Amino acid sequence: MTTGSDHRFHLSGRSAAPPSGPYTLDIRPESAGWGHSSLRVLPLEPGGAHRFDAGDSEWIVLPLAGACTVTVDGTHFALHGRESVFASVSDFVYAPRDAAVEVRSASGGRFALAGARCARRLPARYGPAGDVPVELRGAGQCSRQVNNFAAAHVFEADRLIAVEVLTPGGNWSSYPPHKHDESREGQESELEEIYYYEIAPHRGPDGAETPGLGYQRVTPSGNGRGTDVLAEVRGGDAVLIPDGWHGPSMAAPGHDMYYLNVMAGPGADRAWLIRDHPDHAWIRGTWDGTAVDPRLPFYDAGVPRRTAPAGDAGTGGPRAHASAAGEGRQ
Repeated sequence: MTTGSDHRFHLSGRSAAPPSGPYTLDIRPESAGWGHSSLRVLPLEPGGAHRFDAGDSEWIVLPLAGACTVTVDGTHFALHGRESVFASVSDFVYAPRDAAVEVRSASGGRFALAGARCARRLPARYGPAGDVPVELRGAGQCSRQVNNFAAAHVFEADRLIAVEVLTPGGNWSSYPPHKHDESREGQESELEEIYYYEIAPHRGPDGAETPGLGYQRVTPSGNGRGTDVLAEVRGGDAVLIPDGWHGPSMAAPGHDMYYLNVMAGPGADRAWLIRDHPDHAWIRGTWDGTAVDPRLPFYDAGVPRRTAPAGDAGTGGPRAHASAAGEGRQ
């Protein structure tokens, strides 16, 4: 793995986002060296509970595995959750800035807390799993599934944007490489981004599991920025992307890859606009007439599924690697 000149992100292993308190992954603007995006992964034992103050950020509580009850300023929301990120979409709860939040789980589980510093205080809300739009994007070995639970055009927030991407083993996603590190009206948004990964293990005939892995590439985009990373990622890892062309995200053969994208930025408009790398954008033209990978979708989301046009792109301990036109082409 190589890194850019920003040594805030050069440390490999767990150093850039070490476990903190109850969290197995704790990425905050202060530790990331940027201004807006946060992600925490909270494990709870059966009967466990955790309280936190939202502070100057809005938050989404998203079950990764298990069910929970989320209390926001005294209002209770029951989340059915899911068995795993590879089993189904999940319901979720939005908690506004300046709120008191409690997450409690009778049976235990793991829960993502995706956050973004913001200005407006919106109402606390429940997001049903049945309302999550699921898209199949790309084609052939660039096929992937995107769960747009908190995309900019789907769920209201002040700054926070978050989606889930599932990539079958052997496929590439976040390809062609794209960026969103400067503001260009109608073309590109300035957004910091976190990729959080879970990798499906391989199960042998005897039921034994072999841990999986994947890879993430980020290259410099210029403009005085030099993020340059090739990271091997395993379950529980994260890649921080303050700038740069990011992609591909590569799932090793035999190991399906999940990643949660958390984004936020300084722009007044909450939009996810990207630009493709000019050296690789041609790949979209080769997808015409090519079928989506038959292994997709991973599951029936319970809502009508939209297959995006081919040209519309879109476990272990935690490690954070710094790296890292259209909307949501992961």
